[in-house]
Amino acid sequence: MTLTELKEVLAEVGVTPSRKLGQNFLVDQNTAEGIVNLLDPQPGDTVVEVGPGTGALTEHLIGKVARIILVEYDRRLAEYLIRRFGDHPEVTVICEDAVRIDVRRFFAYKNIKLLGNLPYSAGGAILRNFLKGPSPFTKAILMLQKEMIDRILAGPKCKDYGVLTLRMQCEWEGARVKIVPPSCFFPKPLIDSTVMSLEPRQASLPVHDRKLFDELVRRGFAQRRKQLRKNLPDGIDWETASSELSLSPTARAEELTLADWVSLTRLVDPFFKKEEGQGAGEILDVVDENDEVIRSERRDVIHRDDLTHRAVHIFVLNKHREIFLQKRSRLKDKCPGLWDSSAAGHVDSGEDYAACATRELAEELGLEDHDLKEVGKLGAHTNTGWEHVRVYATLAQEKVRFPCVEIEYGEWFTMEQIEAWVNGVPEDFAPGFLACWKLWKEENPARFETSIAD
Repeated sequence: MTLTELKEVLAEVGVTPSRKLGQNFLVDQNTAEGIVNLLDPQPGDTVVEVGPGTGALTEHLIGKVARIILVEYDRRLAEYLIRRFGDHPEVTVICEDAVRIDVRRFFAYKNIKLLGNLPYSAGGAILRNFLKGPSPFTKAILMLQKEMIDRILAGPKCKDYGVLTLRMQCEWEGARVKIVPPSCFFPKPLIDSTVMSLEPRQASLPVHDRKLFDELVRRGFAQRRKQLRKNLPDGIDWETASSELSLSPTARAEELTLADWVSLTRLVDPFFKKEEGQGAGEILDVVDENDEVIRSERRDVIHRDDLTHRAVHIFVLNKHREIFLQKRSRLKDKCPGLWDSSAAGHVDSGEDYAACATRELAEELGLEDHDLKEVGKLGAHTNTGWEHVRVYATLAQEKVRFPCVEIEYGEWFTMEQIEAWVNGVPEDFAPGFLACWKLWKEENPARFETSIAD
């Protein structure tokens, strides 16, 4: 769209570019096409575009991907986009604030990517909403004011390095791709913009408690000129920690690298366990098709030989009737990195199902003295990993807390979101969870939720 065409459209829909909303419309066609190409759009992709405006980037996506979801805050522009792309069924327009939109809905799409010319006024808040972990996106191409990108991609020992830097770099690996001058926009901003490419960091960092990491970083930079030891929470022996991590006792927050912050998080985490993998020598009961005990055997032998054994799965609900799902740690020997029930585990030799459920709830999520209700039973078969399973549910009475070596991420989802996700991307889930979810639906969850609350 040329500058003349843009002005005509804005006049038609009654939009005067708002500095408050950070509305600077891209009018350079070559730049727009180049930004879209950086996303490497593929036929099976779903692209979420934030702040599409009049569709300067969108028009270069048409015909290249399976689905385009446009998130536009301005109602007048959203209505224009619906008219403009009305002949393209792959385009959906959502008129919502990108700062507050529920991003969890996007887990239900395969190969989902993020694109956006983000408004200067709300860019940071949009980044936090869309890219905080866990995020459904596999890649992002974003344009923001140069100053913001400089902060995100900064290195230690400089003024741009801070909380935003570490929050983003903990989850994403980023790179500057292109500087876009003010002349490419209408109205012209006072500063340059930068196009940034982001891809998930994956397993390049050791496992660590992300909430604790965030707390330490926030405290560390609260007064950035102070020595770090004066900003950290009480109870941390900084002298010992700095020695073990080969850091200066007088170091300030900006002197620590991302790897240093992760190491510090692991060191002071009271719930951290060494990355020693699963308990191969754990003793479990081997059972028959009727769930009768035959003998006991080591856990590794049971899994190696596909012997039938016992397990529990637990669905934890909150007061909003959302269910907590966990993303299994990459250290797991079974289904690493897949999403699973709130908590799950093997029934130890000599232990009953109910006692196991109570123990797993406390060990995995830190929830003790909770009333557990049995939802149903599953027989041993391939999808359950040859486990006889009892499924339980409970209503969380306190905050969930989980060990990072067991659970990489945890998130609350509505039942509708889970159902859409299971139908759209079933490969994201451990097979055992899919079997339990099917059982959950069959047992009339709406009635069961009421009984939990009572």
